[in-house]
Amino acid sequence: MEIPGLGPVTESDYETLVSAPVPVPLFGNAPVPFALDGYEDDDAPEDFHAAIRTFLSLDRTTLTAAAPQAFAYYREIFEAFGEGLDDFPLIEEPEDVWDHVTFDRHEVTVQRNGEGTPVYISVECECTWEEEHGLQLVLREGKSVTRVGPYDGHLTDDL
Repeated sequence: MEIPGLGPVTESDYETLVSAPVPVPLFGNAPVPFALDGYEDDDAPEDFHAAIRTFLSLDRTTLTAAAPQAFAYYREIFEAFGEGLDDFPLIEEPEDVWDHVTFDRHEVTVQRNGEGTPVYISVECECTWEEEHGLQLVLREGKSVTRVGPYDGHLTDDL
């Protein structure tokens, strides 16, 4: 099977479709594999195609816009655990937060949050200030960052 924008995909052990690594402009063209969850049974696979196409058209300005949210997450962890630790990274400005994030260690996940909901792109990242939980970026329909925080797999803040 071939997915527009990603090329051929194979089925993983977890029943998701996984692509070979694809350069992602948002991440400085770092190559990252994509995992599509629920694609094969979806009534509107074109929604997945549109979200992927949109996501792959984004550039670093999207991260610039999300920097205050990521910086707030950093400050939360710093205030809880980092003050007084010599080896805790010091990030003084929101625009510097991305220097402490690695984007290309995990698959980018493309999925819905339930039947009839929009397609979300979820990015699990590594960050220097929270090695255990990392950082998660979620983009609704691949357009803009709608959720930033510790990686928990949730696509929205709705319970």
